[in-house]
Amino acid sequence: MRIAPSINLSKEEKKTLLKWSHGRSTPARLVQRATIVLMAAQGLQNKDIANELGIMRRTVSRWRTRFAEVGLSALEKDLPRGGRHATERAKYEAAIIKKVQEEKPEYATHWTTRELAQAVGTSQNLVFRVLRANGFKPHLVKTFKISNDPNFDEKLRDVVGLYLYPPEHALVLSVDEKSSIQALDRTQPELPIKKGRCGTMTHDYKRNGTTTLFAAIDMAHGKIISSCMDRHRHQEWLAFLKQINRETPSDLDLHLIVDNYATHKHPKVNAWLAQHPRFHIHFTPTSSSWLNVIEGFFAKLTQKRLRRGVFKSLDELKHAIHEFIRAHNQNPTPFKWTATAQKIIEKVGRARIAMNNDPSA
Repeated sequence: MRIAPSINLSKEEKKTLLKWSHGRSTPARLVQRATIVLMAAQGLQNKDIANELGIMRRTVSRWRTRFAEVGLSALEKDLPRGGRHATERAKYEAAIIKKVQEEKPEYATHWTTRELAQAVGTSQNLVFRVLRANGFKPHLVKTFKISNDPNFDEKLRDVVGLYLYPPEHALVLSVDEKSSIQALDRTQPELPIKKGRCGTMTHDYKRNGTTTLFAAIDMAHGKIISSCMDRHRHQEWLAFLKQINRETPSDLDLHLIVDNYATHKHPKVNAWLAQHPRFHIHFTPTSSSWLNVIEGFFAKLTQKRLRRGVFKSLDELKHAIHEFIRAHNQNPTPFKWTATAQKIIEKVGRARIAMNNDPSA
C-alpha cells in the first residue's frame, strides 16, 4: 500500500503558498496546487483533499509528491502533455502550405481543412493548426483592383500630399456620392436578440424608393457636409458644390478630392468652377476609391445604420441618414493619413509583380 509523503512547511514556504492560494491574479492551476499542499501540510489524506476540492485523487497525489521531492518550484512547472509528437507536424507542414499557396482542389475554388487533410494524408486537426500558425485562411477572400491609370503616380502624390501637408488658408475636402441607397422595409417584424440567439430579420423586403447621398468630409476637423438627392447627375453635383460653397468660410480656398465619375467633369460643372476660383479639384487615380477618405465614412454609415435598418418610406431613410450625420458632427475627429505616397507606390508595384507572375491571373 502506497503512503502519501508527509508535508512539512517552512515559514517562507507557507507564506508563499498562502499568497498563491489567495492571489486574485494567480493562475487557477497554481491556486489549486498551492491549496493541495497547504491541506496536505495539515495532515489530510489525499482522498479527503480530493473530496474537499472536487478534483481527482491522482491529481492530489501528483502535486503532493512533486512538492515533497522538488519544493515550491515544482508547482510552477507543468508536466509534459500528451498528443502528437512535434515531428508529425514538421512532416506535413511544408506540403500543406505548398498546396494552399500553389494549388486548388480539382472541383472547387479553395481548400477546406478536410480536403487538405485527405490530399496530404494527415488529420484535419493538424491541418487546422498549421493553417492557424502560419496565418492562412483559404476560406476567406478580399476584393482588389490595381489601377491602370497612366498617371497613377502623379495623381497619388497629389492626393496624398494634400492629406499629409494641407495648404495654408485652405480646407481639404474628401467628396463623393453614395448612390442608390434603398429604403427597405422588411415583410415581417424582426425578432430581438436573446441569450444564445442573435437578432433576426426576414430575408425578403419591400422597396420604398432610393436616394443618393452627397457628402464631403473636412479633413482638418472631421465634420461632414451632406445632402440627399433623388438622382446623381451633373445637376445634383453642381447643386452640392454650391452647398459646399455656402457652408464653408468664404475666405478659404477649397481643395476637393473626387473620383473620375463623368458628372464631376461635365462642361457645365467646369464652367461653374471657372467662375469660382477658390475651388481646386483633385482627381484620384482610376480604380482607387480606397484613396478617397469619404468612402470610409460611407462604409461606417452602411454598417452601423443602413444594413440592418427598416425604412417604411423614403423620408424615413433620409431622416435616418441625416440623424446619423448629425450625431457624427456633434463630436467630429480629424482624420490623420499616415501612409506616404512612396510607400503606397512600392506596395502597388509589388502587387503588380505578384499578379503578373501568377499563372492563374
